[in-house]
Amino acid sequence: MNVVIALVVGAITAQLLRIGAKSMLAHPGLQRHNAVGRLLPTSGGILIVLSVLVVEAGRVVLGAVGVGNVTDLSIERSEVLFAVFGFGLLGLLDDLLGDSSATGFRGHIARLFHGDITTGFLKLFGGAGIAVVLVATPGFATGRRLLIDAVLIALAANLGNLLDRAPGRTLKFALVAYIPLALVLGDGAVGVAIAPAMGAAFGLFPADVRERLMLGDAGANVIGAVLGLGIVLGRGEVSRTTALVVLLVANIAAEVVSFSKVIERIPPLRWFDQIGRRPPPSDGIANPPPS
Repeated sequence: MNVVIALVVGAITAQLLRIGAKSMLAHPGLQRHNAVGRLLPTSGGILIVLSVLVVEAGRVVLGAVGVGNVTDLSIERSEVLFAVFGFGLLGLLDDLLGDSSATGFRGHIARLFHGDITTGFLKLFGGAGIAVVLVATPGFATGRRLLIDAVLIALAANLGNLLDRAPGRTLKFALVAYIPLALVLGDGAVGVAIAPAMGAAFGLFPADVRERLMLGDAGANVIGAVLGLGIVLGRGEVSRTTALVVLLVANIAAEVVSFSKVIERIPPLRWFDQIGRRPPPSDGIANPPPS
């Protein structure tokens, strides 16, 4: 029941922040054209970060005045806070300062060898650093576990970004991953810790899928990282290793194939991907970017 409440509170908080931040999201610096040329505010996922901050601060303040039984931050909730702020910051930098001249891990590494550090490389390198700190913070048993768990979180964050190529796609696949994870974690400390972030993310689903905003890397990276962190903190070694293998295969596959093309060719995935989405413009593109 605590998880359900945290999900609902997270979703409501994100909606209220989205309404209140309407003028901020309309700032020209955040406007980007999506795949079909619609001009939308990017980095809408920063609302997930702000929602988690509001929820956690609210829980502590209410507990301090005798409402509820929360009077301090648990390690699990502190880890979620660090994850959403860290990955949210890296994603925001890439949303605002990045360009599409280098894509994929190979593209960013190639640019690095030419003396050019891209925001995408900063996101990959910084994400790995954040993942290491997240795993090491509560203490770790062995160097092997540190490596496995840190790579798992970093790959999960990157996969969230790789899926963010169509309205609502990242959130749909995040929901598929979150439901079994939430059932396994239950009302435990980890399940309650990640629930506000996931609730805030799902609260943005209507705006994302209907193309009123784009999550951007600031949202997609956070969603993936939180799911990865939930597995690391709440599951045993077998589950974590299995998740790592799946994530590794998916990230490597993205270097050689297009997820969008794969989804388009498989009818069940295409149907799932199209749920809730607006039809494309009749002429194939709307508000094209200036040449």
